[in-house]
Amino acid sequence: MRIRWVLLLCAIFAVCAAPAAAQTDFWTCPTSFAGQKLHVYNWTTYIAEDTISNFERLCNVTVTYDTYAADTDMIAELEQGNTPGYDVVVPTDVNVTTMTSENLLQPLDLNSIPDFANIDPSLANPNYDPNNTYTVPYQWGTIGVGYNRTKVGKDITSWNDVFNYNGPVAWIDYPRQMLGIALNLLGKDPNSSNQADIDAASQFLLAHKANVYTIAPDTGQDILAAKQVDIAIEYSGDIFHMIRDCQCSDFAYTIPNEGSIIWVDNMAIPKGAPNPKLANVFIDYVLNEMVGADISNFTAYATPNKTAIADGLIESQYLNNTGIYPSDAIRAKLFPNKADPKLDKLYSDAWDKIKAAVGKGTSGL
Repeated sequence: MRIRWVLLLCAIFAVCAAPAAAQTDFWTCPTSFAGQKLHVYNWTTYIAEDTISNFERLCNVTVTYDTYAADTDMIAELEQGNTPGYDVVVPTDVNVTTMTSENLLQPLDLNSIPDFANIDPSLANPNYDPNNTYTVPYQWGTIGVGYNRTKVGKDITSWNDVFNYNGPVAWIDYPRQMLGIALNLLGKDPNSSNQADIDAASQFLLAHKANVYTIAPDTGQDILAAKQVDIAIEYSGDIFHMIRDCQCSDFAYTIPNEGSIIWVDNMAIPKGAPNPKLANVFIDYVLNEMVGADISNFTAYATPNKTAIADGLIESQYLNNTGIYPSDAIRAKLFPNKADPKLDKLYSDAWDKIKAAVGKGTSGL
């Protein structure tokens, strides 16, 4: 990954002995933006270390970069009005429909985003945003199992290895994901609107609550790293990021044989953005193959940028890892959360009852 950062620095700052014409032609900022400001609101640990500073230099602008732990927090802020003045936000696929139905997003100007051509066609024109009217893919991944291989004593291959484990486990505090996993294990539609199905999934989780140490708000990787739990149900990149930081062989990530959730996070421009024109330019910059590759090489999530993959810009340790880029056989077992506010309400109500019965609340470090 550090090699990729050096290449990007070479391209921007001319710190390497390459012809001047080749050093800045990977992406060119349109004119007339010098001195302007942009406000980006993104998930934590979800961008490369130099992504923002490089954009500031290339466009001669100032970027305020704020972060959130869950996009539901971001949505709650926008529902109160975009008073902070966010120009770019990063909602997950399942929440895009909610945001568009509540008129929280404004259409993109795809004419100002020519690097949209780099997006893998399989991730373009999604059912939650036909024709990419409001969003473009940012990163994608799965929810699976991070575990301490030393403590568990074997490789985890099945969800049963998690739910029947004799030791501390962390569940992720997301109702659609946890209930979707349970529904899939029961042979039911993981996006079922049938109350009987949702009740059955709830009973399954409650029947396997004995090993739950905590229900973690997207901090399972930290709890796992601190060895408070042996297993954590978490986002793929969070676990791989933790594994890289650990520089040890204790931890692993797997997508269980029964399948799991695939998701796509997206860039969007909120209603009331102070600088939507510069926001479109920033989105185009992120979709540049070199910039997109640097982000994915840092976050350890999968890139939607087919050009970055074709040009060999993704680190081989990630590209060849089926936990990050699943094989066709694994991908066939993955399922998305269907974007539907009515389903969100059904699952949230069930999840609240589950958490109350489990009695662990939520926990970080």
